[in-house]
Amino acid sequence: MADQEQEQAQEQAPEQEQEQAREPQQAKGKKNKGDGGGEQPAAAAKGRENGRTQPKRDNYVPRMKQKYTDEVLPTLMKEFEYANSMQVPQIKKVVINIGMGNEARENAKSLDNAVSDIGIITGQKAMITRAKKSIAAFKLRTGMPIGVMVTLRGARMYDFLDKLFNVSLARVRDFSGVSPKSFDGHGNFTLGLKEQLIFPEIDYDKVDKIRGMEVVIVTSARNDEEGRRLLQLLGMPFQKGA
Repeated sequence: MADQEQEQAQEQAPEQEQEQAREPQQAKGKKNKGDGGGEQPAAAAKGRENGRTQPKRDNYVPRMKQKYTDEVLPTLMKEFEYANSMQVPQIKKVVINIGMGNEARENAKSLDNAVSDIGIITGQKAMITRAKKSIAAFKLRTGMPIGVMVTLRGARMYDFLDKLFNVSLARVRDFSGVSPKSFDGHGNFTLGLKEQLIFPEIDYDKVDKIRGMEVVIVTSARNDEEGRRLLQLLGMPFQKGA
Protein backbone atom coordinates (compact mmCIF):
# COMPACT_ATOMS: atom_id res chain seq x y z
CA MET A 1 0.00 0.00 0.00
CA ALA A 2 2.80 2.38 0.87
CA ASP A 3 4.44 1.76 -2.52
CA GLN A 4 1.19 2.58 -4.40
CA GLU A 5 0.69 5.85 -2.49
CA GLN A 6 4.28 6.84 -3.22
CA GLU A 7 3.79 6.19 -6.97
CA GLN A 8 0.55 8.27 -7.05
CA ALA A 9 2.30 11.16 -5.28
CA GLN A 10 5.12 11.06 -7.83
CA GLU A 11 2.61 11.15 -10.72
CA GLN A 12 0.67 14.13 -9.25
CA ALA A 13 3.80 16.19 -8.52
CA PRO A 14 4.55 17.17 -12.18
CA GLU A 15 0.89 18.14 -12.74
CA GLN A 16 0.92 20.48 -9.71
CA GLU A 17 4.16 22.09 -10.92
CA GLN A 18 2.62 22.76 -14.35
CA GLU A 19 -0.49 24.34 -12.81
CA GLN A 20 1.66 26.57 -10.60
CA ALA A 21 3.67 27.66 -13.66
CA ARG A 22 0.46 28.54 -15.57
CA GLU A 23 -1.05 30.75 -12.83
CA PRO A 24 1.47 33.68 -13.14
CA GLN A 25 1.08 33.66 -16.93
CA GLN A 26 -2.75 33.86 -16.68
CA ALA A 27 -2.54 36.66 -14.14
CA LYS A 28 -0.14 38.56 -16.41
CA GLY A 29 -2.48 38.13 -19.39
CA LYS A 30 -5.44 39.50 -17.41
CA LYS A 31 -3.38 42.48 -16.31
CA ASN A 32 -2.33 43.28 -19.88
CA LYS A 33 -5.96 43.01 -21.02
CA GLY A 34 -7.01 45.42 -18.30
CA ASP A 35 -4.30 47.87 -19.34
CA GLY A 36 -5.50 47.75 -22.96
CA GLY A 37 -9.05 48.50 -21.85
CA GLY A 38 -7.81 51.48 -19.88
CA GLU A 39 -5.94 52.96 -22.84
CA GLN A 40 -9.04 53.15 -25.05
CA PRO A 41 -10.96 55.77 -22.99
CA ALA A 42 -7.74 57.77 -22.62
CA ALA A 43 -7.27 57.80 -26.42
CA ALA A 44 -10.92 58.79 -26.92
CA ALA A 45 -10.53 61.64 -24.43
CA LYS A 46 -7.40 62.82 -26.24
CA GLY A 47 -9.29 62.73 -29.54
CA ARG A 48 -12.07 64.86 -28.09
CA GLU A 49 -9.50 67.41 -26.91
CA ASN A 50 -8.09 67.65 -30.43
CA GLY A 51 -11.58 68.20 -31.88
CA ARG A 52 -11.71 64.97 -33.86
CA THR A 53 -14.70 63.59 -32.00
CA GLN A 54 -17.65 65.19 -30.29
CA PRO A 55 -19.04 63.96 -26.95
CA LYS A 56 -22.59 62.68 -27.22
CA ARG A 57 -25.43 64.17 -25.19
CA ASP A 58 -27.28 60.96 -24.50
CA ASN A 59 -30.07 62.41 -22.36
CA TYR A 60 -30.67 65.59 -24.35
CA VAL A 61 -34.01 65.84 -26.18
CA PRO A 62 -34.73 69.08 -28.10
CA ARG A 63 -37.81 70.94 -26.98
CA MET A 64 -39.37 70.90 -30.46
CA LYS A 65 -38.82 67.15 -30.86
CA GLN A 66 -40.54 66.55 -27.54
CA LYS A 67 -43.42 68.76 -28.67
CA TYR A 68 -43.70 66.77 -31.91
CA THR A 69 -43.89 63.48 -30.01
CA ASP A 70 -46.33 64.65 -27.32
CA GLU A 71 -48.64 67.03 -29.24
CA VAL A 72 -48.11 67.19 -32.99
CA LEU A 73 -48.04 63.47 -33.78
CA PRO A 74 -51.35 62.62 -32.00
CA THR A 75 -53.06 65.67 -33.54
CA LEU A 76 -52.01 64.79 -37.09
CA MET A 77 -53.05 61.16 -36.64
CA LYS A 78 -56.50 62.30 -35.58
CA GLU A 79 -56.95 64.97 -38.29
CA PHE A 80 -55.70 62.94 -41.28
CA GLU A 81 -56.85 59.56 -39.92
CA TYR A 82 -53.57 57.75 -40.38
CA ALA A 83 -53.64 54.00 -39.71
CA ASN A 84 -50.07 53.92 -38.45
CA SER A 85 -47.90 56.44 -36.62
CA MET A 86 -45.16 55.88 -39.21
CA GLN A 87 -47.41 57.57 -41.80
CA VAL A 88 -47.39 60.84 -39.87
CA PRO A 89 -45.22 63.43 -41.67
CA GLN A 90 -42.08 64.63 -39.95
CA ILE A 91 -39.16 66.94 -40.68
CA LYS A 92 -36.29 65.08 -42.36
CA LYS A 93 -33.65 67.81 -42.69
CA VAL A 94 -33.07 71.55 -42.99
CA VAL A 95 -30.78 72.99 -45.69
CA ILE A 96 -29.42 76.54 -45.30
CA ASN A 97 -27.83 78.13 -48.35
CA ILE A 98 -26.13 81.45 -49.09
CA GLY A 99 -25.54 82.24 -52.77
CA MET A 100 -22.68 84.70 -53.26
CA GLY A 101 -22.13 84.82 -57.04
CA ASN A 102 -19.26 87.05 -58.20
CA GLU A 103 -18.42 88.06 -54.63
CA ALA A 104 -17.18 84.54 -53.82
CA ARG A 105 -14.90 84.60 -56.87
CA GLU A 106 -13.50 88.10 -56.36
CA ASN A 107 -13.17 88.21 -52.58
CA ALA A 108 -12.00 85.05 -50.79
CA LYS A 109 -12.31 86.70 -47.38
CA SER A 110 -16.04 87.28 -47.84
CA LEU A 111 -16.44 83.55 -48.47
CA ASP A 112 -14.71 82.79 -45.15
CA ASN A 113 -16.97 85.31 -43.40
CA ALA A 114 -20.07 83.63 -44.83
CA VAL A 115 -18.85 80.22 -43.61
CA SER A 116 -18.22 81.76 -40.19
CA ASP A 117 -21.72 83.30 -40.03
CA ILE A 118 -23.39 79.99 -40.91
CA GLY A 119 -21.27 78.18 -38.33
CA ILE A 120 -22.22 80.65 -35.60
CA ILE A 121 -25.93 80.44 -36.46
CA THR A 122 -26.23 76.66 -36.79
CA GLY A 123 -23.37 75.30 -34.68
CA GLN A 124 -22.15 73.28 -37.68
CA LYS A 125 -19.43 74.14 -40.18
CA ALA A 126 -20.72 74.98 -43.64
CA MET A 127 -19.36 73.59 -46.89
CA ILE A 128 -18.41 75.70 -49.91
CA THR A 129 -20.56 75.04 -52.98
CA ARG A 130 -18.84 75.09 -56.37
CA ALA A 131 -20.02 75.48 -59.94
CA LYS A 132 -20.77 72.20 -61.71
CA LYS A 133 -20.31 73.58 -65.23
CA SER A 134 -18.85 76.59 -66.99
CA ILE A 135 -21.02 79.51 -68.18
CA ALA A 136 -19.18 82.03 -70.33
CA ALA A 137 -21.83 84.76 -69.99
CA PHE A 138 -21.32 84.87 -66.21
CA LYS A 139 -17.53 84.37 -66.39
CA LEU A 140 -18.04 81.16 -64.47
CA ARG A 141 -15.84 78.10 -64.71
CA THR A 142 -16.28 74.61 -63.35
CA GLY A 143 -15.10 74.32 -59.74
CA MET A 144 -15.33 78.02 -58.87
CA PRO A 145 -16.88 78.78 -55.44
CA ILE A 146 -20.38 80.25 -55.68
CA GLY A 147 -21.71 80.08 -52.12
CA VAL A 148 -21.94 78.13 -48.86
CA MET A 149 -24.47 75.67 -47.50
CA VAL A 150 -25.08 73.42 -44.51
CA THR A 151 -27.47 70.51 -43.92
CA LEU A 152 -28.90 70.02 -40.43
CA ARG A 153 -30.38 66.81 -39.04
CA GLY A 154 -31.29 65.46 -35.64
CA ALA A 155 -30.96 67.62 -32.54
CA ARG A 156 -29.26 70.54 -34.31
CA MET A 157 -32.11 70.67 -36.82
CA TYR A 158 -34.78 70.88 -34.10
CA ASP A 159 -32.79 73.47 -32.11
CA PHE A 160 -32.35 75.66 -35.19
CA LEU A 161 -36.06 75.52 -36.10
CA ASP A 162 -37.07 76.26 -32.52
CA LYS A 163 -34.85 79.35 -32.54
CA LEU A 164 -36.06 80.38 -36.01
CA PHE A 165 -39.78 80.08 -35.24
CA ASN A 166 -39.78 81.60 -31.76
CA VAL A 167 -36.92 84.13 -31.73
CA SER A 168 -35.39 85.04 -35.09
CA LEU A 169 -38.51 85.63 -37.22
CA ALA A 170 -39.89 87.93 -34.54
CA ARG A 171 -36.80 90.13 -35.02
CA VAL A 172 -37.59 90.73 -38.72
CA ARG A 173 -38.52 94.34 -39.40
CA ASP A 174 -42.28 94.82 -39.96
CA PHE A 175 -42.85 91.08 -39.68
CA SER A 176 -46.45 90.10 -40.37
CA GLY A 177 -46.08 86.34 -40.82
CA VAL A 178 -44.63 83.85 -43.27
CA SER A 179 -46.39 83.16 -46.58
CA PRO A 180 -48.02 79.72 -46.49
CA LYS A 181 -47.72 79.41 -50.30
CA SER A 182 -43.98 78.70 -50.45
CA PHE A 183 -44.36 74.93 -50.76
CA ASP A 184 -43.06 72.93 -53.70
CA GLY A 185 -46.03 70.57 -54.13
CA HIS A 186 -44.40 67.74 -52.15
CA GLY A 187 -44.66 69.17 -48.64
CA ASN A 188 -41.25 70.90 -48.59
CA PHE A 189 -41.11 74.56 -47.54
CA THR A 190 -38.65 77.27 -48.67
CA LEU A 191 -38.11 80.43 -46.64
CA GLY A 192 -36.04 83.41 -47.77
CA LEU A 193 -34.33 85.65 -45.22
CA LYS A 194 -32.98 89.07 -46.20
CA GLU A 195 -30.27 89.36 -43.54
CA GLN A 196 -28.37 87.27 -41.02
CA LEU A 197 -28.75 89.90 -38.30
CA ILE A 198 -32.09 88.46 -37.18
CA PHE A 199 -30.21 85.67 -35.42
CA PRO A 200 -29.16 86.69 -31.90
CA GLU A 201 -25.75 84.99 -32.16
CA ILE A 202 -24.56 87.42 -34.86
CA ASP A 203 -22.63 90.43 -33.55
CA TYR A 204 -23.57 93.51 -35.58
CA ASP A 205 -20.14 95.12 -35.12
CA LYS A 206 -18.36 92.10 -36.64
CA VAL A 207 -20.53 91.80 -39.76
CA ASP A 208 -18.68 92.75 -42.95
CA LYS A 209 -21.76 92.67 -45.19
CA ILE A 210 -25.50 92.02 -44.98
CA ARG A 211 -26.23 88.65 -46.58
CA GLY A 212 -29.52 86.93 -47.24
CA MET A 213 -30.03 83.20 -47.03
CA GLU A 214 -32.42 80.50 -48.08
CA VAL A 215 -33.81 77.97 -45.60
CA VAL A 216 -35.35 74.78 -47.03
CA ILE A 217 -37.35 72.56 -44.66
CA VAL A 218 -37.63 69.05 -46.09
CA THR A 219 -40.50 66.94 -44.73
CA SER A 220 -41.89 63.48 -45.37
CA ALA A 221 -45.38 64.87 -46.10
CA ARG A 222 -47.16 63.56 -49.18
CA ASN A 223 -48.62 66.94 -50.16
CA ASP A 224 -48.56 70.62 -49.25
CA GLU A 225 -51.59 70.41 -46.98
CA GLU A 226 -49.91 67.88 -44.68
CA GLY A 227 -46.62 69.78 -44.71
CA ARG A 228 -48.34 73.10 -43.95
CA ARG A 229 -50.27 71.61 -41.03
CA LEU A 230 -47.09 69.99 -39.66
CA LEU A 231 -45.17 73.27 -39.63
CA GLN A 232 -48.16 75.16 -38.23
CA LEU A 233 -48.42 72.79 -35.27
CA LEU A 234 -44.68 73.06 -34.66
CA GLY A 235 -44.98 76.83 -34.36
CA MET A 236 -44.29 78.30 -37.81
CA PRO A 237 -45.86 81.82 -37.76
CA PHE A 238 -47.86 81.72 -40.99
CA GLN A 239 -49.81 84.74 -42.19
CA LYS A 240 -53.41 84.69 -41.05
CA GLY A 241 -56.04 84.66 -43.78
CA ALA A 242 -53.49 84.04 -46.56
